[in-house]
Amino acid sequence: MFLKYLAVFFISMVPIIELRGAIPIGVATLGLPLIPTYIVAIIGNMLPVPFIYLFARKVLEWGADKKYIGKWFSWMLQKGEKAGARINGKKGAFIGLMLFVGIPLPGTGAWTGTLAASILHLKFKDSIIAAMGGVLIAGIIMISLTLLGINIFS
Repeated sequence: MFLKYLAVFFISMVPIIELRGAIPIGVATLGLPLIPTYIVAIIGNMLPVPFIYLFARKVLEWGADKKYIGKWFSWMLQKGEKAGARINGKKGAFIGLMLFVGIPLPGTGAWTGTLAASILHLKFKDSIIAAMGGVLIAGIIMISLTLLGINIFS
């Protein structure tokens, strides 16, 4: 049983998959109870968030002068600076980040949202809280979809 929860934990840490894949796998495939699976998936999904925020920008700055990745990294930093100047300090940024993380679609989620927050120079505390709110929302949506899928196909 522990290994199944460990699998849910690690799956929820994987970019793009995150808890959007971990919850259905835990409940429908591994047969784990819903609430503990939800909690483990949230913890696993949120664990990398502070590290992404703190180090993503540093990685982009490091790579900005590299031969093969430099142009793309520089472009990302420039776009982030420009957008950050427009967005930073506005209340809509917090809600926007939370909804971006909370909508369970490919390319959205805690990894992408936190990366964007880091590049846009959003405040650390606000970014983490918005990501957490979004992860909670995404988890509730995925629980609902998982239960709906189990009920439809059983």
